[in-house]
Amino acid sequence: MSNASNNLSTKNMAISGSPTLAIDAKFKELKANGEDALGFGVGEPDFDTPLHIKQAAIKAINDGFTKYTPASGTLTLKKAICAKLKNDNNLDYTPAEIVVNNGAKHSLVNALSAILNPGDEVIIPAPFWVSYPEMVKIADGVPVVLPTTEENNFKFTLQDLKNKISAKTKAIIINSPSNPTGMIYTEDELRDIADLAVEKGIYIISDEIYEKLIYNGKHVSIASFNDQIKDLTIIVNGVSKSYAMTGWRIGYTASNAQIAKIMSNIQSHMTSNPCSISQAAAVAALEGDQSCVDEMRAEFLKRRNYVVEAINKIPQISCLNADGAFYVMINISKVFGTTLNGVKINSATDFCNALLDAKKVALVPGEGFDAPNYCRMSYATSISTIEKGIARIDEFLNGR
Repeated sequence: MSNASNNLSTKNMAISGSPTLAIDAKFKELKANGEDALGFGVGEPDFDTPLHIKQAAIKAINDGFTKYTPASGTLTLKKAICAKLKNDNNLDYTPAEIVVNNGAKHSLVNALSAILNPGDEVIIPAPFWVSYPEMVKIADGVPVVLPTTEENNFKFTLQDLKNKISAKTKAIIINSPSNPTGMIYTEDELRDIADLAVEKGIYIISDEIYEKLIYNGKHVSIASFNDQIKDLTIIVNGVSKSYAMTGWRIGYTASNAQIAKIMSNIQSHMTSNPCSISQAAAVAALEGDQSCVDEMRAEFLKRRNYVVEAINKIPQISCLNADGAFYVMINISKVFGTTLNGVKINSATDFCNALLDAKKVALVPGEGFDAPNYCRMSYATSISTIEKGIARIDEFLNGR
C-alpha cells in the first residue's frame, strides 16, 4: 500500500458496501449475459410509477421547473407532507419541521448526523436493514446491536431494550414494518418503547418507509402518542416504496424545528436540494388518487400469501408470515453442514452463492442483516417469477 493510501480516511475505509446491491449487481450481470436469472434481492417494487405522477413530472419539466429549490424542499411539497402526516397519522407538523431529502437513505444519514456526537450509541434491533450500522458509523456514532429471535417474531421486549441502554445511548432505530423481516410493532409495544424513551431522554428514529404496505390493520406512528415522544422522534418516510418511485429519490423527515434546521443546514452544503422534478412528482403522489397504493398493496398481499405457503412446503426451510413490507426471512439453518450441488454449505453466503451459481436465483444472505441463519427474499416481483424461483430453490435443495 502506498503512503498516500495510508493517509485515507480510517472511518470511511471501514464502511462496508451494501450486500443487497452487491447481490443485485451479480444478478444483473447474469441477466446481461443472457442467463435466465431470477432476482429476489433488491427491495424495489416491480410496478411502474403511476401515470398521474409521471404526468406531473412532465408538466414540471415543460413549465421550466428545473432550477434550484430551497435546500430542504419546496413549500408546496412540505405542505403536502404535513397534510399527509395529519390525515394518515394524526400528527401536526409545520413546514419548518419537514426536510425533504434525496431518498429515505439520505434522510436517515441526515437524522443521525444532526443528533450524534462522537461515541454516542445508537441501538439497532437485529435483523436490521443493512445500511443502519454503516450510517451510524458515518455520523461518528457507535452501533449497538439488539438481537431478536424468530420465536418472538423478530421483535425485542422492553426488558431487552432496557438491557442495552447505557449512559452513552443517544437513539434507538425503529423500523416498522421492518426490512428485512416484515414484522410490525403493535401500538402497545410502541407505547412502552415511547414511555421508556421519554423517561431516558433517548431519541427515536422511526423509519416508516413501508407504512403503506401493511396487510392487517393500520400503521401507528410512535410520534403520535404525546408531545414528549413527538419531540424526541425523527420520522423518516418517502415515496419510493408506496408509489413505486425508487429512482425518483425523494424521502423526508419530520422532527422538531431545531433538528430540522440542523438537517437543512447540513443538506444545503452537501446536496443543495432534492431534484426539483422529483419534488413535483412527489406532490402528485401524496395529493393524488391513492387507489394506486391500494392496488399495489393488494398484489403484494397475494404474493406474500403464495411465498409463505410455498416456502413452508419445502422441508429444509421455513419462514414466518410477514405482516408488512415485501420481504420474508427464510430460515436455512437446517441445511448448514450439508453439501448442495457439490458445495459445502456452512453459511447463508455459501447457500446464496451456490443457489445463484446452480439455479440462477438471487437471494440476499442474512449476514448483512445480522441474521446468519437466514436469507432474505423480496417478493416485489411477479407471481410467475416467484413461482419459478421457489421451484428452483426446491430443486436446488432436493438435488434435481
